[in-house]
Amino acid sequence: MNKNTIIGIVLMIALFVGFSFYQSYEMEKQQEILNAKAKKEQAERAQRIAEAEAERLQEEQMTEDERRVRDSLAGVEKMNAEVYHHGATLYAATTGESHLETLSNEFMSVAFDNRGGKIVDVTLNNYTRYEDGERDENVKLLVPSSAKMGIALYRNGAEQPLNTDDYYFTPSVKTLENCSVITMHLDVDTDAWVEYVYTLYSTGDASRDYLVDFSIRQHNIDAMLRNDEIALRWSNRSFQNERSFKNESIATTIIYSEGGDIDELDASGEREQLEALNWVAFKQQYFSSAFIADGGFDASLGFKTAKNESVGFVKEFDATINIPYIAGTDTYNFAFYYGPNDYRIMKNVEFMDKKANLQDIIPMGGVLIGWWNKFITIPIFQWLSNHGLGFGLIILILTLFVKLVILPLTYKSYMSTAKMRAIRPEIEAINQKYPNQEDAMKKQQAMMELYQKVGISPMGGCLPLLIQMPILWAMFRFFPASIELRGESFLWANDLSTYDSVVELPFTIPFYGDHISLFALLMTLSLFGYSFITYKQQAATTAGQPGAGMMKFMMVYFMPLMMLCVMNSFSSGLCYYYFLSQIFTMIIMFAIRRSVNDEKVREKLLAHKPRKKSRFQERYEEALRQQQEQATVNREMRRQSQKRH
Repeated sequence: MNKNTIIGIVLMIALFVGFSFYQSYEMEKQQEILNAKAKKEQAERAQRIAEAEAERLQEEQMTEDERRVRDSLAGVEKMNAEVYHHGATLYAATTGESHLETLSNEFMSVAFDNRGGKIVDVTLNNYTRYEDGERDENVKLLVPSSAKMGIALYRNGAEQPLNTDDYYFTPSVKTLENCSVITMHLDVDTDAWVEYVYTLYSTGDASRDYLVDFSIRQHNIDAMLRNDEIALRWSNRSFQNERSFKNESIATTIIYSEGGDIDELDASGEREQLEALNWVAFKQQYFSSAFIADGGFDASLGFKTAKNESVGFVKEFDATINIPYIAGTDTYNFAFYYGPNDYRIMKNVEFMDKKANLQDIIPMGGVLIGWWNKFITIPIFQWLSNHGLGFGLIILILTLFVKLVILPLTYKSYMSTAKMRAIRPEIEAINQKYPNQEDAMKKQQAMMELYQKVGISPMGGCLPLLIQMPILWAMFRFFPASIELRGESFLWANDLSTYDSVVELPFTIPFYGDHISLFALLMTLSLFGYSFITYKQQAATTAGQPGAGMMKFMMVYFMPLMMLCVMNSFSSGLCYYYFLSQIFTMIIMFAIRRSVNDEKVREKLLAHKPRKKSRFQERYEEALRQQQEQATVNREMRRQSQKRH
């Protein structure tokens, strides 16, 4: 054992001993603090017991008359404090009896509570929620236990506001020819009042009848407002209506329109302060509650996400809407939309004779790919459904249409692969000529010269696939957001908007789930078949290349397995579409393969007269030449360095 080893061992022992002493000291110090805290708490507890005992003895010694006088004085003192806090007028509105007024039309029933003067219950008549494998209860977008709405009022310069949600309004109902109007009146001070006026129409037009017109009328409340604005607090819970809690939770969020641009809060739900909004929506997977304004408003928005489905709700929404207060204005007009995320309905919603553009709530895929769903997928979907076709057949026709649209791209991609197979002998000759890693640049340059000679673009097979990707993504966004599929059955799937479960597992498989979706399984098998066929076609051009085995594993086995895990809990309609898409693709590829003669392709390529190099090719070859020269210089420098050492 040398000297350095001994010193190292000694230092380690010293450090260990020192740390032990330090830890012991800290523990003793912590224990002293805990003991002192315990003694203090014990003394305080003894004092509370003594005070309680003294009060008890005093209570026993008091006569009944003395008790009545004491309670009376305490009650008067409390009432005086409450009267001062609320003001005499508002204090009178703190007591009352809560009762509901219900208005309804063909599409929904809306209940109003005189306590708070707010909407507390919204029931959609034409939609049912999913629970315990059944749809036997109508969807509710609001329930009394969680619905809150009120205006913040400040008295006598108080820092804490009073909220109209806590007071009893005086209701009055008026029924007209095609609508019903309910007015909630609240006196807030002498010659000062607030009214909520709600109007529910019954026209038979869903875009009109899912709206509840909402007006705030006020008189002389400017002294009770802060920052020259009416602060309206609106909050609610979203409840689970769909089969998959996870998918519904992901789709549930707050979306808002800011100057015509649509955005949403991030997944954390962290509160954001926003300005100049046109509307704000508490969006669920297939339904929304939206607040729409005539003019712009600022808002503070946030939500909390339930940890799991056992809590009984999905998310808690909260919005503080700051409406600019304009002196001399006694009426502010708004509207609530309570209804389905149905593109056909939402795009026609109007408020104050202007399109509200609520259809942007539905995730269509954004600016880049949303156009495909808006102008192609949805019109075809609607036209076919209007002709009474079942949704299984509609999806089949839609899939076939998409495949016919992209058929030229599919053909171009296949021909690119066929051309690469045709010049395989020339490619192998280049590989044999430049077998070493140091010649990688030369090999690449030779490959480019070969491609230019026979008229092949190395990107010819990739570009068609890249062009198809937006369409594939558009369909991926369309099916989970399509309310038309909700509750529609096909074959063994009871609901095309959610996963089909042919087997319920008694356990949960990580990354997969606790059930087996047959459509997801069929989609996976078709993807495996397509990947296997594609790899076999490309094998001639990739054989012997580094990483060919890994590419086969990733393409043929890993990708289908990953898709199975991902899609097992997705919409069965989406899985059915992808299954059909793969089947049609394989049929098309087989037909193209039968019609293409590889020998003729090779003859045509070898007879090709090279065209003049493009500027891109010239720049690319020049870049390769410079890289080759630099690589040669680097190798020479490494050799010289090795010789010196």
